[in-house]
Amino acid sequence: MAASGARDGRGGKKPQRGSGAQKGRSGGASKSAASKAGASRGKNPGTKSGKHAAARTGGAKKTAPAAAAAPRTALPAGPFRLGAIEGATPGKWIDVWKERMPGIPLELVALDLGDQRAALTDGAVDAALVRLPTDRTGLQAIALYDEVPVVVCAADSHLTAADELTLADLVGEVVIVPEHPPLDVVVADAVPPRFAPPATVGQAIETVAAGVGVVIVPMSLARLHHRKGIASRPLVDAPVSPVALAWPEGETPPLVEAFIGIVRGRTANSSR
Repeated sequence: MAASGARDGRGGKKPQRGSGAQKGRSGGASKSAASKAGASRGKNPGTKSGKHAAARTGGAKKTAPAAAAAPRTALPAGPFRLGAIEGATPGKWIDVWKERMPGIPLELVALDLGDQRAALTDGAVDAALVRLPTDRTGLQAIALYDEVPVVVCAADSHLTAADELTLADLVGEVVIVPEHPPLDVVVADAVPPRFAPPATVGQAIETVAAGVGVVIVPMSLARLHHRKGIASRPLVDAPVSPVALAWPEGETPPLVEAFIGIVRGRTANSSR
């Protein structure tokens, strides 16, 4: 009986040990499986248990570099040919051009008043500072500024007694009109000259300096051709002399567009 009990006891203990071992191993395996499942869930940023991975993913998005801005279209090598009629003052715009585009040369081309339109339509210049009015057929233009008209007379003329003149003050005066007048002014009851019109404003002012007649010109030309023996007075009721930037019609070339931007006061980083 004792032997039988011993056998039964040993026989009974084995299943218990076996059962406990199995449970221990099963429990360990379950915990390991749960741990692996948790790790698996932790790797998935879409679940609550994946906080660290989600944080890492979010951090990567925040530190990603921004997309680079599209590069600007390179301008042609030039040169940019800018025409300018006598008396025009493009200096400040040319200075800005040289500062912004030092690698693109700007060539300033002096234009006679009678040739200003042909220089644009024939392609001698890319754009030009022109004096209005002019035939604008085939041209585009933007107004820049107006010039005050003045009367240029001899320094000892009775006209210098006044600080300003009107058209009525010129009645009976010999009014000289150049071949290509910079101003379209009609003086009623003026005395016509007995000689051919001078070819240029400069020649007309030389004639005035010799003591013959008066000439009406924009103030810039009176200053440009000033000489001893002459004086000038503003003509308050005559039309002003507009100066404009003009260029041929059609698609505006990049260098012309760049100069238009400078004239209109755009900054270096502004777009059209």
